[in-house]
Amino acid sequence: MVGEKVRRYGWPLMLSSIAVWSAVALAQDHREPDWTRLQDETMRHFQAVLRLDTSNPPGNEVAVTNYLEQVFEKEGIPVQIFARDPSRPNLVARLKGNGKKQPILYMGHTDVVTVDPKKWTFPPFSATRDGGYVYGRGSLDDKPHVVAGLMLLLELKRLNVPLDRDVIFLAESGEEGTTGVGIDFMTSEHAADIRAEYCFAEGGGVLRIAGKVQYASVQTAEKVPRAIELTAAGPAGHASVPLKGNAIAHLSAALTALGAWRPPIRLNPTTREFFTRMAQISSGPDAARYLAVLTPGTPEAAAADDYFLEHEPRYASMLRTSLSPTIVQGGYRVNVIPSEAKATVDVRMLPDEDPVAFLETVRKVVNDPAVTVRYGTRAGRPIAPTAQLDSEAFRTIQTFIAQDYDTVTLPTMGTAATDMAQTRSIGLQCYGFGPAADIEDGPKGYGAHSDQERILESELHRFVRFSWNVVVAMARTK
Repeated sequence: MVGEKVRRYGWPLMLSSIAVWSAVALAQDHREPDWTRLQDETMRHFQAVLRLDTSNPPGNEVAVTNYLEQVFEKEGIPVQIFARDPSRPNLVARLKGNGKKQPILYMGHTDVVTVDPKKWTFPPFSATRDGGYVYGRGSLDDKPHVVAGLMLLLELKRLNVPLDRDVIFLAESGEEGTTGVGIDFMTSEHAADIRAEYCFAEGGGVLRIAGKVQYASVQTAEKVPRAIELTAAGPAGHASVPLKGNAIAHLSAALTALGAWRPPIRLNPTTREFFTRMAQISSGPDAARYLAVLTPGTPEAAAADDYFLEHEPRYASMLRTSLSPTIVQGGYRVNVIPSEAKATVDVRMLPDEDPVAFLETVRKVVNDPAVTVRYGTRAGRPIAPTAQLDSEAFRTIQTFIAQDYDTVTLPTMGTAATDMAQTRSIGLQCYGFGPAADIEDGPKGYGAHSDQERILESELHRFVRFSWNVVVAMARTK
């Protein structure tokens, strides 16, 4: 096949009672990994993939794919490599079950965002261990999933765990903005190789404050990214003679109007459940605000919305389709009035937003015939359905979040984008979860995409074990 390279080798919050039952069931199953013994091996693989520079652009994900392939081949685990670009392949490893149930897909992307090495205390691809942390680009986004998927299949194979489902691991390229070589390629041309009932990937995480776990978020929906372009036209002229139709002035007014406009609050099953559960684990004014937004159109909801915009802007974004002006272009000389000025607005749509109707609403908000409003050509993510909250997968995730993290699960709509948009669009029920991280790390510059990206060693190991518990509880023969 053209462009392909294939190689083949060989709603309760805590659900505590279910968690206890599952823990007992696992204890009775002798095919349980020796987690203490596996920590050194897990860290060795984790540091190895962190040290491979897969900055996107250019990507070069083949370095990680080759590493994973060699490990799987040594263990006798079948591997397929699919590549639209030979330097940016995708790896699929599969362990076969008895076919009683549909497969499970576990995903991790192998590319990372670019770095400015001068801003790093430790070299960004050194995987330095210091003070209980591992530092490196990709240590949070997204090489924990890559290593968890690797360890999951290795131990399933070594322990010969009987499976009712195939367990598939996909290490995909290009998630950080070039999905054409990665998940787009896989879902459009190789969907049969990753077809599953459920998939697990990034998109959620466990929040710690002052070292104490507060809650775990599980992404069951995500917004759809689109770009809207504004183009203002007017007469050109010498800047010494101000002109009423100045294109930059028209564009500025349009951006001001959009900046002042907030689309109405509109909840979906995920966000309604998120704010409901946040109210249950909060108190005082915080709980009141979470409850207030469950009834849009009231003064209390509007006041809570205003508070979120100022203090918790991510929550305000979860309530609606959002708009953020990000690029402005116009003019080329200080003494020349340009005939055209342009701006790009980053739009994150609710999953059920009507793009045509929304664009027409934006035109009405701009309300200026001198400004053209249209969608840009930037590649976005597909519109995808929300994952179900009453599924076996979500119940199992809740169970092991309660067991392994002793906390509540909050279904979450991601305001950014993940590769689960594509897998959801072809019919998979997808859920995003991730390792625990400290809320204090982000402002300090230690978060994902930051200049000192890091993960706690203990939380890496806990995440690998949690991933095992979820997948094995759903896939092994009962």
